[in-house]
Amino acid sequence: MTGRVMISGSVAYDTIMVFDGHFKDHILANQVHMLNVSFLTPRLKREFGGCAANIAYSLKRLGGDPLVLAAVGRDGSDYLERLRTMGIDTARVRAFDDQYTAQAFITTDLSDNQITAFHPGAMGSADQVSAKADGEPVAWGIVAPNGKAAMLRHAVEFAAQGIPFIFDPGQGLPMFDGEELRGLIGSATALTVNDYEAKLLGERTGWSEEEIASKVKALVITRGAEGSMLYEGGSRQTIAAASIQRAVDPTGCGDAYRSGLLYGLSLGWSWLDSARLGSVLGAAKIEHAGAQNHPVDRAQLGARFAATYGRAPW
Repeated sequence: MTGRVMISGSVAYDTIMVFDGHFKDHILANQVHMLNVSFLTPRLKREFGGCAANIAYSLKRLGGDPLVLAAVGRDGSDYLERLRTMGIDTARVRAFDDQYTAQAFITTDLSDNQITAFHPGAMGSADQVSAKADGEPVAWGIVAPNGKAAMLRHAVEFAAQGIPFIFDPGQGLPMFDGEELRGLIGSATALTVNDYEAKLLGERTGWSEEEIASKVKALVITRGAEGSMLYEGGSRQTIAAASIQRAVDPTGCGDAYRSGLLYGLSLGWSWLDSARLGSVLGAAKIEHAGAQNHPVDRAQLGARFAATYGRAPW
């Protein structure tokens, strides 16, 4: 039986528009000081996103027990209903009627270039949500991208309760200075970043990868198609990327990876096997558009795990 996982992070909408042209043909380099352009986007779709909801989606479908710590706005009722329908516990998601739910507006051209505007909305009030377990057993926590104050609060609360947790700064990393990052790493059980974030983290903290790894029980660095790296117990292991049939959309792959990682850890698996399952979940996600549209089929995932790593996970 899996243990409960508390997931601190964002719940957001992603509005994706496709421009049937190339930005470079409409943005003149000598006119950027007075930029005023408009792009006709005949294709539009709205997806459910946000790191906490993305992680909870795959974790629940694997058979895990996620509890989301987040905030939504007055337009978030349909999102909350969707999460509840999937069996995800939203008791710690607070709704603010005077704000909108966090949302990204993404315009993509035919070269896959993107122009994105992000409105944090209610995410900035997520620090009003408590991460206290109230006597309920919690196997793991994760502090994923959220409002800065919420990330700081939830890290402190996890540490104070002795709940092991992963610090996953993601796109929220630039909000923190070196001293704050060193403090967060020092209180965390583990750290997950991609290769770019690992370099930025090193610049902000003044620590090398090896030094960062020495501060936590495990450091996981994802590297896309090149797989991932696991630092644990003073050693480093390379985790091969699971094979894919076709790369469709990388959005949410990192969150899917963290779902697999947390699922394994909540069952008491080793860091290596948990990270391997994360790699398999990331591969399954990239074959589908959107962050919460991929199927999570245990039989198929088990077969992919066995094909990549030589044995089945369950």
